[in-house]
Amino acid sequence: MATLFSKLVTRADIEGCLAIPACSLGPLPSQQGHSMNMRVHDDRGQEWTFPCFIQRNENVEPFLSVGWIDFARQRNLRIDDKVSIHEETVKNQDPATLIRIQVERKLRVFGADIWATVKN
Repeated sequence: MATLFSKLVTRADIEGCLAIPACSLGPLPSQQGHSMNMRVHDDRGQEWTFPCFIQRNENVEPFLSVGWIDFARQRNLRIDDKVSIHEETVKNQDPATLIRIQVERKLRVFGADIWATVKN
């Protein structure tokens, strides 16, 4: 499984949309405002469809604005949770490549920080 993207969640990600650098997900249409749907699977196998829009800002490279509010609310995401998007090759399945989303939360256990999967 290859990690395409990983970041710590911000307030803007939780309240609005997840911003992903466009280069993280491979070749995409280049025109601003172009929209597409990104189908992802969570750790429970549930499929989610996130509407995505290519955005441009003069201060940063093009990025995807990902509508994931329902997912963020259902998972009770918090600032500084870590979200990762992975590409996984699956044998004997169509499509052969799945996009997986994983959310982890930092916990302190016996004085050490560990990342645990959020399964709300």
